[in-house]
Amino acid sequence: MNQLVLNASIAEASALRYTPAGLPALDFRLEHESEVSEAGQLRQVKVAIKAVAFGSVAETLRQQAIGSNWCFTGFLATPRNGKHPVLHIQSFQQS
Repeated sequence: MNQLVLNASIAEASALRYTPAGLPALDFRLEHESEVSEAGQLRQVKVAIKAVAFGSVAETLRQQAIGSNWCFTGFLATPRNGKHPVLHIQSFQQS
């Protein structure tokens, strides 16, 4: 199963674009910071990840403020011309 749930803030967002099929698309960067327990030790975790949303999710996300926090649900995929995974957002809600 390829499903990711991430509480993160919107760090950057590009302008809304359209795919060749006419589907709205939004590229953005998310940032997450938390403290987790690993091997009995508390660890500070920071991560920045590229993300993309399509359709109505993209249209709604573009209206959200930079720095706002959300719980994102989606899946990871590597773009054809890329090396790093991108989070494909399928839904989000206030965290």
